[in-house]
Amino acid sequence: MSISPDEPQIRTRRVAFVVYDGVTLLDVTGPLEVLHQAGRYDVALVSARAGEVRTASGVSLAGAITPADVTAVDTVIVAGADHLVDGVPKDVLEVTATLAQDAERVASVCSGAFVLAELGLLDGRRATTHWRHAAALARRYPRVRIEPDALHLTDGRYVTSAGISAGIDLTLALVEADHGPDLARAVARELVVFMQRPGGQSQFSTAMATPPPRTDQLRAITDIVITDPAAEHTLPNLAAAAAVSPRHLTRLFQREFGITPVRWVERVRLDRAQQLLLDGHSITAAARLSGLGSDETLRRAFARHLGVTPSEYLRRFRTGHLLSATSARVEA
Repeated sequence: MSISPDEPQIRTRRVAFVVYDGVTLLDVTGPLEVLHQAGRYDVALVSARAGEVRTASGVSLAGAITPADVTAVDTVIVAGADHLVDGVPKDVLEVTATLAQDAERVASVCSGAFVLAELGLLDGRRATTHWRHAAALARRYPRVRIEPDALHLTDGRYVTSAGISAGIDLTLALVEADHGPDLARAVARELVVFMQRPGGQSQFSTAMATPPPRTDQLRAITDIVITDPAAEHTLPNLAAAAAVSPRHLTRLFQREFGITPVRWVERVRLDRAQQLLLDGHSITAAARLSGLGSDETLRRAFARHLGVTPSEYLRRFRTGHLLSATSARVEA
């Protein structure tokens, strides 16, 4: 479609993807497809070595160029890989640092956040990553303010996303920022995805993201709660078990986990309730067995932490034949 002289010219934006051997394929191809469907982006795959890059799944990406062959870019997107959690290779850091120096916007998908954090670009900023890696990112880079439930976050010129497919959510947000909601919505419809996915990434995990406690007192308390979430875990009871005052226990939880003991216990119980629902228990049974107590308390916990109702959660994470067999019992 040609643009008439009276119509404003739409600037084509240049995007560079940082890729390397072992990169997660969907971290690259998901955002790439969003930009392709948007039709207003020039995209380059950039690596320390020109040519092919072999992804973690064994599929090779062709046509990678080196930073020396890249003209000015608007946006840099660092794709993730599991091995980044164990340490970021020097060549990946160098490529990212070179590209990010003059870019208007620097983004990461999944564990690509480890690259930005290692370069110090996220110091003092809010960021997210895959729920499974959030605790490791927080421990290694304490100056980064990790928000493990977010699907994507923008802080200044830096944008980070949660795990893998959340790169699509992030890139739709970039398209919306660049060209408005109408184009982003059209791309989302074409790809048959949410323009803005409901809920955070906690709904995808039934594993606690709390980092291991550093103190023996907290380790004993967390073990007690996780072993039996439905027990009477009031603040006075937990404080007595740790042989400290309720106020001191609250300070310990805030210092290590950034959350109160009461909210942490609720999150453990919610985690157990999620698993109970997936195992086929009713909402009433899941509330009772997890320690949340009532259906209404369970619903409030789901809304507060996951942004969805228990029924919505089940519809997303249980197969159709299981839902049809248990829907009457679940909705009771």
